[in-house]
Order: sequence, then structure tokens, then C-alpha cells
Amino acid sequence: MAQTSLIQVRVDDNFKKDVDNLLADLGLDTPTAIRIFLKQVLMQKGLPFSVNMKTDVQQQDEVTYMPDDDFFNISDSLMEENKEAYEVLAR
Repeated sequence: MAQTSLIQVRVDDNFKKDVDNLLADLGLDTPTAIRIFLKQVLMQKGLPFSVNMKTDVQQQDEVTYMPDDDFFNISDSLMEENKEAYEVLAR
């Protein structure tokens, strides 16, 4: 069996509960989601999303909401695209 390491991160209790609930709705638990994120960092050789600074006005202009059905369709699509990563993590 491969040797493992523990990663600990402190977050606000309410934030963690919200994240746990959202991920549960997606069929994931938080540790699995974190492992998927870390696997994607390796596969992408960087963060798997863009990181940038915007002013409050720019952020406010870009806030949009999508219907739940669209969100879950995108989520299902991303899960299918990353099926290989899920399988690797399941081992």
C-alpha cells in the first residue's frame, strides 16, 4: 500500500457545512473533492481554473445565476470528463 500524508486546513464551520452539503448533492464527500482538485492540479500543471483580481464593480457586473438543472448538467458533464481521475482516486 502506498504511503499517505495528511493535509489539514482550517475553515469556518458554516462554510464547511455548506461545502459538505453541496458536495453531497453532487455525490461526493469533501476529502474526495479535495483529492480530485489536487489530481487536476497535477494533470493541468497548475490550478484547474483561472485566478485573477477584479474590482468590486467588475465582480458585481459578472455575477450570474443559472438554473439548478443547468448546474447539475454541467456538473454531470465535468464528472464524466474527469472519470479517469475519479477511477484513479478510487483505487
